[in-house]
Amino acid sequence: MNKNIWVFYEVVNGTPKIVSSELIVKGKELAAAAGEKLVAVVIGSGIGSAIETAVSYGAEEIIAVDSPDYADYTTDAYTYALETLVKKYNPAAILLGATGIGRDLAPRLAARLNTGLTADCTGVDIDAATGTIKWTRTAYGGKLIAEIECPEARPQIGTVRPSAFKRTPPETGRTANIQNEALPVPAGLVRTALIEKIQEAAEGAVNLEEAEIIVSGGRGLGKPENFSIVKELADALGGVVGASRAAVDAGWIDHAHQVGQTGKTVGPKLYIACGISGAIQHLAGMSGSDTIIAVNRDPDAPIFDLADYGVVGDLKEVLPALTAAIKKLKS
Repeated sequence: MNKNIWVFYEVVNGTPKIVSSELIVKGKELAAAAGEKLVAVVIGSGIGSAIETAVSYGAEEIIAVDSPDYADYTTDAYTYALETLVKKYNPAAILLGATGIGRDLAPRLAARLNTGLTADCTGVDIDAATGTIKWTRTAYGGKLIAEIECPEARPQIGTVRPSAFKRTPPETGRTANIQNEALPVPAGLVRTALIEKIQEAAEGAVNLEEAEIIVSGGRGLGKPENFSIVKELADALGGVVGASRAAVDAGWIDHAHQVGQTGKTVGPKLYIACGISGAIQHLAGMSGSDTIIAVNRDPDAPIFDLADYGVVGDLKEVLPALTAAIKKLKS
């Protein structure tokens, strides 16, 4: 019998991915509704701190695979470990973050287990009576919302976009049952070797998914040079710079800054959209923001339908004035 909700608690260089903690909070809700437990599966090398973090966010049980064999992610090794664990414990569902690792690992695991996979979800719910997960995701470039179920095969597997759910504050003092599993990787299983780690400078300079304040620019900026006033406002607020797909496609800013259906899904406390009309693909990536402010010359721009506050005006005048006011307040 399949039971319990699993979250693959992704750890990179000893640091848990924020989306994994978000999934623990949501996964615990699903498990409670089904009368089951939330189990975090932590794989890596030297993962003691990550396990403590998973417990602090509400993991009721931990399955830990701590070995130098898993120090760096490889598709072969991690698929082997998860497949082995699934066949031993028989979970009802597995949630993974829609990260580079999650998007690589989930389809390989689903194929091995002969089960379904729903990718890039923005919502997850459960039918408590049947235990069937209802995965929600956008389709046709964000024009449709699809609800997908896998009513027969188990476990049900899905990847969920970062910032789709809010984290609750971690609580120290929580405890969980920890099951340590020794799973040495069989010789010859891993067919790849890590030669060198290279981090792009642009990605090192912006972390949209974890930012609390984002100031984004779009086609309405008119030219790439005007991203300077967006950056000045972001710096004054202690935030980071985002962008719409139109601005990225025009070559005005690196793709690492892109927010939306084909970029990053974000959920900051404050999102300021500057010169962004509000195409549904962009809204899909930032609609979960706590407070949204829109600055646009067009009073009929769709972004105003979502915004909590709107400024109709020339952003080249509005943004410098806003930046100056913020600096004055801070001084």
